[in-house]
Amino acid sequence: MPARKTTKTNKTTARKAASKKAPAPASAAPTAASVFQIKVALKNSKLPIWRRIEVRGDATLGELHAIIQMAMGWNNSHLHHFIVGKSPNLRFIGAPAPYEVDDMMDEENEDQITLGQVMSAAKTKITYEYDFGDSWEHEVVLEKIVEAEAGAHYPRCVAGENACPPEDVGGVWGYVDFLQAINNPEHNQHEEFLERVGGEFDPEKFDLDAVNELLKNRENHELNGRGNI
Repeated sequence: MPARKTTKTNKTTARKAASKKAPAPASAAPTAASVFQIKVALKNSKLPIWRRIEVRGDATLGELHAIIQMAMGWNNSHLHHFIVGKSPNLRFIGAPAPYEVDDMMDEENEDQITLGQVMSAAKTKITYEYDFGDSWEHEVVLEKIVEAEAGAHYPRCVAGENACPPEDVGGVWGYVDFLQAINNPEHNQHEEFLERVGGEFDPEKFDLDAVNELLKNRENHELNGRGNI
């Protein structure tokens, strides 16, 4: 199992207050043929880093977490959650922690909430936050709902741009420093950072075929064993 970071964040107070105020909205479940086209974009990054994915609307948020991890290129090494709604009526939805984590005690269970229950109309936005220390926040936007194509495999990634930052580089601002260091042989952390990523890193690399291969075979991936979502 990957290590899970338990760093406290300043969102704790807001989360606890929101859990008392935010009612769970009722939403009609999408049919098995409903496919949600979603754009997932890393917030606050000067370099546009995004993925456009198609996933069945009856997938759970837990399944969406696994899909985002694979499509973006993260390693599922840290805690995460989804943030739904607007302040002060925010909902925090995440994975059940296998042990007590103060920051996660008031969160709803992502495995019990479907995508269609929180994103029922085009242009609906939610936030996906990964790694509470580096705070990689992603804007998740429902672009449109379409009918499933006969014989198509879902989820699938249909477009994207630029590489996912490496884990543990200090968030979007630390990523800027990381890129400066690996591109400058005179930088005092040049060798250290290159060694961390295996000797090379191309910030513009995005392999759509490789992402879809991961998604097709994700039942063998430790993140998710649920079959064709």
